Amino acid sequence: MSDTATQTTMDTMEEYRREVTGYCYRMLGSYAEAEDAVQDAMVRAWRNLERFEGRSSLRSWLYRIATNVCLDVLAAGRRRALPMDLTHPSPGATPLGAPQEPAVWIEPCPGDDPAAAVAAGESVRLAFVAALQRLPPKQRATLILRDVLAFSAREVAELHGSTIASVNSALQRARATLAAHHPSPDGIRPRPSDDVRRALAERYATAFSRYDMEELGMLLHVDATLCLPPYAKWMRGAPDIQAWLTGPAVGCRGSRLIPTMANGTPAFGQYRPDVDGIGYTPWALQVVEFSGDRIAGITAFRDTDRLFPLFDLPDRVTT
Repeated sequence: MSDTATQTTMDTMEEYRREVTGYCYRMLGSYAEAEDAVQDAMVRAWRNLERFEGRSSLRSWLYRIATNVCLDVLAAGRRRALPMDLTHPSPGATPLGAPQEPAVWIEPCPGDDPAAAVAAGESVRLAFVAALQRLPPKQRATLILRDVLAFSAREVAELHGSTIASVNSALQRARATLAAHHPSPDGIRPRPSDDVRRALAERYATAFSRYDMEELGMLLHVDATLCLPPYAKWMRGAPDIQAWLTGPAVGCRGSRLIPTMANGTPAFGQYRPDVDGIGYTPWALQVVEFSGDRIAGITAFRDTDRLFPLFDLPDRVTT
């Protein structure tokens, strides 16, 4: 391969970096691990560029390498999850308990491109990513490649070094497992349009900043959930969510919310008032999900030291 052809191939691989990162995020449930996996895959691809014979597309070849990297990471058998995947809901007035290791939890991924968020749709929602983690790694890869990224059965068979029949069998099993653990979140309720989600997110931010429990109650779906990684505690329903906010979490009163995007849905950097009353301190990244014209779930990630820079959120708010 000539130097010009090599450079062209490397440039093309870089163009795939973002979509391959999304694939690895769905595989691993961690954006940081996904970035590391993609970098590892790119290095492996660059080192083995002379072996690329063009019998498959460059995209398929790169996904094969990225899949192998992810399978290596997953070989330890660890499965990331959300609190509702591990415990039953608890009353809102009860305390948090001890935090668990960060590696236990599904992590959010940044989504600052509205067009990309629309394209990703359901496949990058936190609950869907958590449900994917229930699948054996190769089934997980097969389902994402076939149902999310629209690879053909033949392409996936070549990628895995298997047969079309085995790919179709793995896909059928994966779909059945996913359906059992991840029923449609909206049921017969349509997913809201971007305009409706934007309006609901703005109403939520205003109500939360004012700590208006009546307005928050009106915005929440009857089965809305609130979970708080790295803590296992989570709540279901407006009464328990309100009990949490007016009880153990009452220190959130007066918070400032800065909008961002995570997992294809509106999110907010939450800043709690400083004890000295001068400014506001990072407290949580709130990822808000919707069903119809109501809020279906709020996931408040407390790892602000790592997440706020990832989402380009300031390290402090003064006004």
